[in-house]
Amino acid sequence: MSTKDVAEGLVALCQAGKFGEAGETYWADDVRSVEAMGDNAEIQGKAAARGKGEWWANAHDVHGVEVAGPFVNGDQFVVRFKMDVTIKESGQRITMDEMAVYTVDDDKIVEERFFYG
Repeated sequence: MSTKDVAEGLVALCQAGKFGEAGETYWADDVRSVEAMGDNAEIQGKAAARGKGEWWANAHDVHGVEVAGPFVNGDQFVVRFKMDVTIKESGQRITMDEMAVYTVDDDKIVEERFFYG
């Protein structure tokens, strides 16, 4: 499977709202996930990445998601996510705009790195 195949598969699942399935399908067991900020700024491993995703889903009400890409270059690809969400704790409704850079090795995502606008 090529990086392009992994990228297109991940994007298709995310566009269908299947973010958890996208991770379970394409993350390497020792995936590294890096955020620009927050309590989970850098985590290692599939279980930790799964937990971060579960925390995020429980902390936000999602009203809409746009997924653009993938944009592939070598063993990496970029995806843009725009999300209309309400932060449950504060009730604040915001639009999140982020870019994710993924690195692929041996048909799995070994690193995901998120950048916020």
